[in-house]
Amino acid sequence: MKYDVIVIGSGPGGYVGAIRAAQLGMKVAIIEKYNTLGGTCLNVGCIPSKALLDSSEHFHNAINRFNEHGIETTHVTVNMKQMIKRKNDVVDQTCKGVEFLMKKNKIDVFIGKASFVTKNLISIETIEEKKEIEGDKIIIATGSKPITPDIFNYDKNRVITSTEALNINSVPKKMVIVGGGVIGLELGSVFARLGTSVDVVEYMDRILPTMDSDCGKELMRSLKKMGINFYLSHSVIAVKASKNSCTVSIKKNETDEKFDVKSDYCLIAIGRKPYTEGLNLEAIGVSKDDRGKINVNEYLETSVPGVFAIGDVIKGAMLAHKAEEEGIFVAEYIAGGKPHINYNLIPGVVYTWPEVSAVGKTEEELIAEGVPYKSGKFPFKALGRARASMDTEGMVKVLAHNDTDEVLGVHMVGPRVADVIMEAVAVMEFRGSAEDMSRISHPHPTYTEAVKEAALAATANRAIHI
Repeated sequence: MKYDVIVIGSGPGGYVGAIRAAQLGMKVAIIEKYNTLGGTCLNVGCIPSKALLDSSEHFHNAINRFNEHGIETTHVTVNMKQMIKRKNDVVDQTCKGVEFLMKKNKIDVFIGKASFVTKNLISIETIEEKKEIEGDKIIIATGSKPITPDIFNYDKNRVITSTEALNINSVPKKMVIVGGGVIGLELGSVFARLGTSVDVVEYMDRILPTMDSDCGKELMRSLKKMGINFYLSHSVIAVKASKNSCTVSIKKNETDEKFDVKSDYCLIAIGRKPYTEGLNLEAIGVSKDDRGKINVNEYLETSVPGVFAIGDVIKGAMLAHKAEEEGIFVAEYIAGGKPHINYNLIPGVVYTWPEVSAVGKTEEELIAEGVPYKSGKFPFKALGRARASMDTEGMVKVLAHNDTDEVLGVHMVGPRVADVIMEAVAVMEFRGSAEDMSRISHPHPTYTEAVKEAALAATANRAIHI
């Protein structure tokens, strides 16, 4: 059987790329190793984690905030099994939605392990059989897996990754999270809200080390109030697990200070690595860098003509929406188009509460690059809508070029900033200025007014409400 395009991997990059290729008139097949479509994001990543984040936030508010709203509650408890069931239902509905989209767009779906025979011939192996299909163009979209160094003794029982953490069916008393990045902080928030004592161990001297430092500082203040304990500039040097608990040995960097923490679980959240195992890439000569990422050119084509790679298996941020853009890019390029991706304007989000979002350059990057800039900040505590909803933690920070006033970066910590950030992305996509942003009429009262005020502060230090 021959196809115009074969996509290996059905995550956001793979299935979106497949749909776009089908829309452009190509005959498309998609191959997925697991029994459900959607990849890490839909099955054990973005979607299930957000479901648990929302559930845990409802519980946290019922316990800690409802009384102040005049809503009296008694005997509020966590039914963890029901919480997990709801999460699983959300995942199931979303994955079935992808199956529907494949049928709607007449994309052939193959379940099995894919490997290259030649650059155009793909072998698909299942328990029952082995078959081969041929494609003019191939898109590798196999995603990533958690990094689990041997020192952690990862056993999927007490020493776990985000995959196993999403299915814990009773609230732990104690959890140690290794890594103060997005995944660790999101899952740490879930369990801390439910009553787990959470310790976060981070090798760097701040959380969210790849984001603007103000974001990390603001979020850490909020998470500490929730009860999360942080060991910054610390390393995990050993993990020993038993049937019902584990002991995490921690060392303070550049000192001899060591101590052990006993917990129910040790969650490894130190990053992810590209997953290309079993693809037989070496047989066709696809080159990779020293971190195992597939090398691609400006058209996302690998060292083998006609074979493309997108998403977590190539350089750049490991984000579902980045992979989606790349899937569309490759499909349109194959069809003869001239697509474009501005990687600087792919936003990043942390779905804690308050949320964190960012787009463009950080202040640290502008300083390192010697770019003349000006900064404007506005705190949510000065915003009427935030006071009304009791979500006053956080701020919006706008960075603009000192000479041209073009917006270079926007960084937010606060309520619903995962959605609010798109205002900044849109303005920056059209190379708008801080003054442009400040002169747009914002509805009152809304959280978006914080963006207007921060832009006013950046334009001429003339924020109205502080």
